[in-house]
Amino acid sequence: MAAGRGARMGADKVWLPLADLPVVAHSLKAFGSVVERLVLVVGRERVQHGLDLVSHLGLPAVVCEGGERRQDSVRKGLDALGIVDLVAIHDGARPLVNPSLIESCFRAAERYGAAVPAVPVRDTVKRSGDGSWIEETVDREGLWVVQTPQVFRLELIREAYERVAGEVTDDAAAAEQAGRRVRLVPGDPWNLKLTVREDLAVAEALVRAGLLSGGGRVG
Repeated sequence: MAAGRGARMGADKVWLPLADLPVVAHSLKAFGSVVERLVLVVGRERVQHGLDLVSHLGLPAVVCEGGERRQDSVRKGLDALGIVDLVAIHDGARPLVNPSLIESCFRAAERYGAAVPAVPVRDTVKRSGDGSWIEETVDREGLWVVQTPQVFRLELIREAYERVAGEVTDDAAAAEQAGRRVRLVPGDPWNLKLTVREDLAVAEALVRAGLLSGGGRVG
């Protein structure tokens, strides 16, 4: 998923350079080492950029135009993917995804139908309506920060998006609205989502340090 506008970063963040490649190229390479079919969903003005990128990377990927909302883009991506047993939906702004995490999510989704990576909340969490004064301390027991890739049986996530009401911020929320249980998989604390400019500098340092590693393919 690379059709967002990157409003908080003030730039089309998935196309910013990261270690000599666009941000989205890193997650494409990780998935290319695991799956056999890829769909890159981009904004209308980025379709040619997407085609040039997958050609440069030598990946058998389809490039399609996204929609107005994230869930519209997901639907278009699912349509472009065709018929498969399992589908992984990943944010292009998470360039440090590890192939081993992708494989773990696929294995869990194959067993449970839906699986997402997550890490437990470790910091103390406060609630503030105005951003100036603390209203309460939130009990962090049982709270998890969810990442991507989020992996589903294709028919499950298609049905969920047909039934979803309103906007959802991730694919697991669509599955939850449809009454589906979603399995948590141990996430990777380095599977960062780039949101502000400082995140890009952190990702650059981690890539240069050799954080990304290869992985095998799943059948």
